[in-house]
Amino acid sequence: MSTVHLRAEATIVTSFQDADPMGVIYHGNYFRFFEEARRLLMEKIDYGYRDMEASGFLWPVIDANVRYIKAIEYNQTIRIIATLAEWENRLKVDYLITDPQSGKRLCKGHTVQVPVRLDNKELQFEAPKVLEDKLLAYSALSAELGAHFHD
Repeated sequence: MSTVHLRAEATIVTSFQDADPMGVIYHGNYFRFFEEARRLLMEKIDYGYRDMEASGFLWPVIDANVRYIKAIEYNQTIRIIATLAEWENRLKVDYLITDPQSGKRLCKGHTVQVPVRLDNKELQFEAPKVLEDKLLAYSALSAELGAHFHD
């Protein structure tokens, strides 16, 4: 498996609509937070949702996991970090939500997505070449930029 180091993060302030009557963020909203960081992660390699569709693939989530560590409250600033964990046969993205002020971990989780052809809705058992091309281009650009910063 080729190693590609890909990470994105989003910092948001939770809103009142995200909370339950006790002022704690409703558990289902954590997946929305994951989604925002995952969107940024994929846009980083120029393979956002519109690009996926244009390339002829959908990427439905087939597995999602969340581990709540400490309650998040409304009007709290949080940082959501998404890291690409696997990509050759499926997309597995790991997430970590932290409090940016204290650095404390609030939540962690992951999602798994698989490629499905848009034209016939058939599951693909390996990632399409377009994803590999995007990741390798990003990796090459990152290496080139890194070399420039170290000169």
